[in-house]
Amino acid sequence: MIVSKVTYTGKLHTEAVHLASGSRIQTDAPVDNHGKGEAFSPTDLLSSSLACCMFTMMGIVAERHEMDISGSYASVEKIMESDPRRVGTIIIRMTIADRGLSEKQKEILEHTARTCPVLLSLSGEMVKELDLSFEAAAAID
Repeated sequence: MIVSKVTYTGKLHTEAVHLASGSRIQTDAPVDNHGKGEAFSPTDLLSSSLACCMFTMMGIVAERHEMDISGSYASVEKIMESDPRRVGTIIIRMTIADRGLSEKQKEILEHTARTCPVLLSLSGEMVKELDLSFEAAAAID
């Protein structure tokens, strides 16, 4: 199934179009690799897609179990390696909006994050860290 069309637009920029929705994402090379850093780099997207996938899967589970995790957020840290240049480590610091979640519900959400399709697709050589915490929703909103 073809999901996107990616065009090299010049000057180290690309544009990806999601064929089903028409949504667009632009990229630029990072400043440390000949770019201007005017948009996400491809490796930024790779790293960010991990947190997006975790939240998507957690959202599916949350809806199924009538949990509300809206307002939850994550920071994504990417550490590059060289020779060959690649993402060596991704650190996700995730804060889940807690609206009275039980310990069992918290375990279900964490297990879901740790088994998302993007995480399972990444190289075993890449370090993937997840720091997951729960915070009262009122403090997040």
